[in-house]
Amino acid sequence: MERFVIEGGHAMKGRVTPGGSKNEALPVLAAVLLTDEPVMLRNLPDIADVRIMLEILESLGCKVERLAAETVRITAANLVGPEVDAALSRRIRASILFAGPLLARLGHVQLPPPGGDVIGRRRLDTHFIGFQALGALVELGEVYDLRAPKGLHGAEIFFDEASVTATENVVMAAALCEGQTVIMNAACEPHVQGLCRMLVSMGAEISGIGTNTLRIMGAKRLHGTTHTIGPDYLEIGSFIGLAAVTNSDITIEGARPDELRMILHVFNKLGVYPEVEGSSIRVAPDQPLEVRKDLHGAIPRVDDAPWPAFPTDLMSIVITVATQCKGTVLFFEKMFEGRMFFTDSLIAMGAGIILCDPHRIVVVGPSQLYGTTLESPDVRAGMALLIASLAAKGKSTIYNVRQIDRGYMRIDDKLRALGAKIVREDA
Repeated sequence: MERFVIEGGHAMKGRVTPGGSKNEALPVLAAVLLTDEPVMLRNLPDIADVRIMLEILESLGCKVERLAAETVRITAANLVGPEVDAALSRRIRASILFAGPLLARLGHVQLPPPGGDVIGRRRLDTHFIGFQALGALVELGEVYDLRAPKGLHGAEIFFDEASVTATENVVMAAALCEGQTVIMNAACEPHVQGLCRMLVSMGAEISGIGTNTLRIMGAKRLHGTTHTIGPDYLEIGSFIGLAAVTNSDITIEGARPDELRMILHVFNKLGVYPEVEGSSIRVAPDQPLEVRKDLHGAIPRVDDAPWPAFPTDLMSIVITVATQCKGTVLFFEKMFEGRMFFTDSLIAMGAGIILCDPHRIVVVGPSQLYGTTLESPDVRAGMALLIASLAAKGKSTIYNVRQIDRGYMRIDDKLRALGAKIVREDA
């Protein structure tokens, strides 16, 4: 176990490059199972969740070669069977993504319920409804057992929710089954688009990428490819928030601003105005940090929803930013009933927050935050508390930083390079 010790209240300055998108890396790692030819992945973030996915691939019989710090080559030529390692699977939510590729490749997959952050109920129904539509037989118990004794076939599928991982899982299965599959109410986040582009480069036919309707023409065989993972827009959003509340001057390079329109809109609502410079985003010091009221002086609301709306994974970050902004704002977390509970830690640091119910909070700011002892409950809340600690007066200690490491590659090194006072220690 390790901890961060942070001395808050110091402005930072410099340039930073975000790591590869965690949420794209995890499905493309599962997608390598769709071919027996080598697949090279570039800009693969060296984070805890990625390392677990690589361990699972090796346990399935894949050859994993580390060619550079963030480049791997994976060959799934000799799969040993349909069973996904139970201990590894329970350590990560993304283990469910092995269901689609293994079902399509082997006609059979067995895996236990996945692990992951405890931020509320995270239903898997949509995955199995999609697999059943493709012709799979599903048995759910202590182990999920999926079989396709007659093979998979294309189908027209309407999702009851725009689930990201269900979209990814069914797209991967459909890419290697007979006939055309149409997925309506599909998720269309940048990382879903990245997976689809990789599958196309492997020989799949997919139209509608970036929209809510995907058409996949199944192929008899897919081939190897080289795929570069895009930048993590959640890390980009985290650095924007960090710069704003610490009065820093930070430029984020390689940021793909076109993917950040709603994120930038929400930051503007909080009085944070990043400057777009080509593919870079600069957050200059002395941001207004004043909540922009709605018409007639109404209290504004920030809520989350599937892409292109504001992403749930940045809710913890913008709540932390709001504690340092003049004004009142309501946050409505629609997707997970446990995500808001981390605000107890912000309240302990001095934040003016009212928890209305598991889905809604009101933040009244600005509040002087003070350093304290904290524990990271999940990936995004952990980063939010790290940002709060860097903005706070005094010293903070954050335990359970492995949660932060699951989503942010060498975050303490990046912060020190910008001038932050942060040390990683054995707990």
